[in-house]
Amino acid sequence: MSATEQLDRRDVDPNRRLPDAPPVGFIQTSMTVDPRHIAPDMADLTARLRSLMDLQQQRVLQLPLGGHFFDIVVTASGPQAYAAIKVLDGIQQTSPDQPDACGPVIQDPQRSWLIWLVPPGTSERWAAHRHALCLGRPHHIALPAMTTTEPPGPYWLRPCRNDRLVPPTALRQLLDQFRPGPAPHETLLGSMLSSIS
Repeated sequence: MSATEQLDRRDVDPNRRLPDAPPVGFIQTSMTVDPRHIAPDMADLTARLRSLMDLQQQRVLQLPLGGHFFDIVVTASGPQAYAAIKVLDGIQQTSPDQPDACGPVIQDPQRSWLIWLVPPGTSERWAAHRHALCLGRPHHIALPAMTTTEPPGPYWLRPCRNDRLVPPTALRQLLDQFRPGPAPHETLLGSMLSSIS
């Protein structure tokens, strides 16, 4: 049979007698759940659902770092950091018509920071660096709306795509090479992350 052939029509009597269905019974059960039986990652799931709803409505996203999302590396912005972005554009480019191929980077012009989104778990392996600070759990970050690509306020200098984050090894080597500075202080940074937007 070809895709364009019609199936034979089966005539059904609209007045036919259908067998009686058995009665439906409802069983009342308690919906109280002992907190000890809730999976430990449910908090992440809830946060993800809220974030997806914010994303669909083009609002600022509040996300926990680490888990299934990402960690961040924070550097000063400026010519040295932009040079690192240009090199990463070349490293992560998958097609000639994609000049801004670097993984997601947020520019915070008020604080002169770049926030590089790197794979989750990076903060656990990231050794101290004089030009950058890497943070993961238990910190949170406020991401600008996905459509915010210019100031005022924090914006996506390189867009957030579903197929890439910034590669931390290459980023670290480029920070050693270009030396953007000064790096933000961890205590100050941790207290401001959830309010940068």
